[in-house]
Amino acid sequence: MSLVPAAVESAQVSDEGRARARARAQWLILFCYLLGAVAVTWRLWADPASHAPVGDPEDVDQFAFFMRYSATAVAHGHLPALVTTAMNAPRGINMMWNTSFLLPGIVLSPVTLLAGPQVSLTIVLTLGFAGAAASMFWVLHRWGASLWPAALGGALYGFSPALMDSAIGHYNFAFAVTPPLIIDAVVRLVTGRGRPVRVGAYLGLLVAAQLFIAEELVADTAAAAAILVVLLAVTHRNVVRERARDVAYGLGTSAVVALVICGYALWVQFAGPLTQRGSPWVTSNFTSHLGTFVTPPATLLFHTGASSAGHVVSGPNYLPEYLAYLGWPLLVVLAAAAVRYWRDPRVRTAAVTFVVLELLSLGGQNRKVLGIVYPGGLLPWHWLQALPLVGSILPDRLAILADGAAAAVLAFSLDLARSAAPQRSGWARRNWPFAVAVLALLPLIPLPIQAGRVSPVPAGWQTAFTRLDLPANARVLVVPVPYSRRTEPLRWQADTGVPRSLSGGWFVGPLPNGHAGVEFFGSPKVSRLFLYLDALSAGRAKAVPPRTRKVRAALAYLRPAAVVAVTGRDSALEHYLAKLFGQPEFSVGRVLAWRLG
Repeated sequence: MSLVPAAVESAQVSDEGRARARARAQWLILFCYLLGAVAVTWRLWADPASHAPVGDPEDVDQFAFFMRYSATAVAHGHLPALVTTAMNAPRGINMMWNTSFLLPGIVLSPVTLLAGPQVSLTIVLTLGFAGAAASMFWVLHRWGASLWPAALGGALYGFSPALMDSAIGHYNFAFAVTPPLIIDAVVRLVTGRGRPVRVGAYLGLLVAAQLFIAEELVADTAAAAAILVVLLAVTHRNVVRERARDVAYGLGTSAVVALVICGYALWVQFAGPLTQRGSPWVTSNFTSHLGTFVTPPATLLFHTGASSAGHVVSGPNYLPEYLAYLGWPLLVVLAAAAVRYWRDPRVRTAAVTFVVLELLSLGGQNRKVLGIVYPGGLLPWHWLQALPLVGSILPDRLAILADGAAAAVLAFSLDLARSAAPQRSGWARRNWPFAVAVLALLPLIPLPIQAGRVSPVPAGWQTAFTRLDLPANARVLVVPVPYSRRTEPLRWQADTGVPRSLSGGWFVGPLPNGHAGVEFFGSPKVSRLFLYLDALSAGRAKAVPPRTRKVRAALAYLRPAAVVAVTGRDSALEHYLAKLFGQPEFSVGRVLAWRLG
């Protein structure tokens, strides 16, 4: 005879049943995220080894090169070197100042070696969308949002236009899985949820991981976390004051953990070879504009003719930087929800964080609104951009974190709206807030990413390097010389693994005065020679050749062990190279080769 009352047994069975149903619902939500990620990347999966997003081939080729670089290092039993001449030989590059994508490159090394770097990058996009949505869902649910509102918030963040447009070429920003987890850990420390040392160690691991994915996104996430902490300190002074000691322990632990993992890499970045200062970009070109919040890009199912023709109407003219769009319906719903549920601390904090981040994303320049020019001094970024390191951040990318705050406002307010409905009311009356939220999100439905073929490896490329039989560290001058507007040689190297060290490239590095620049090849004479070789390769016969003395000086600096040119026989490029190096040692397919060492 059971000693447990029947009512207690029934309650236990009921609780177990609800727990199982909740677990099934969570797995269903995660499966839907993965299904959605596959749906937006299916064109890439049709031929993942040779298909890449259309719109930013130069950055895609650069990421493919870095994936191959990490995989080659792992294949030889060591981690990737942080300063290398794999690109821009003999000067080299500092990987910490570039989008080297080291952690995904290392983790996906087996895939890169077996199937090629583009397969690895397509995996990154697919898991990035699903993972970002899942991490936001988990954080929202952890902080009190019920399953389906949290699921909707996760979808808003993981498939936001900010991440979808980043995916066109900026894989490091499209893979935004850890920022919600980092902010969750910071808020847990401040509010006293969890043991400070344990949460701090977890936070340090997350920061270290993000540093080797996208370092700039660490700074963006830190900005969002700082805004949240300030808001909590203002609204909960006594609680935060009482927690100050534990917060210090937690943050100290996270700093120690992060520095143990990243300390050497940060030393290489700021005190090692090829360090730089400032930004190579004109940051005012990378800001959100008021029009970008409501003008849909062509990557969405519902877009205007103007956005379809030119991708953007105002703001950046570069689609991977068109990050702020949320649309009128969602902005109106977010504003109404913030006003209606302002008393709820979660909604209030998320709403203020959203507004501040979007204001920061506008940059610090003068703005013209309704025909009136407003001074940039009215914008918060104007007062922050002169701070050390902050000025290197591109403000428009803060929109990624702003979308996370928007997801929080939506999820928490949706929960409050549904719970306010009487339990005995009809299904429609209880769930109308959910229907409104879904309708507000419809304009954000993304189209599948447009895919195109990457530049194929020229016939004879691998055979030529096999016949040259160069040492692993031999410098090779490849023509056309790779640079930011002609990255095909980086792609050929990424797909084949040869050569291991090439001159030129698409990279960020210090100029002679130490300021950050793009593609300084070590000498103006080298740059002049590269430009002329590029002109000959492109068939621009009117290009003026550099003086013989300067060419000799450039070649003395480069000291290539071999020259490999992709060109037709009897071309202007072949004739010029023959004047410099004599007749090619051999030709195979479309490749001419000179062995110099």
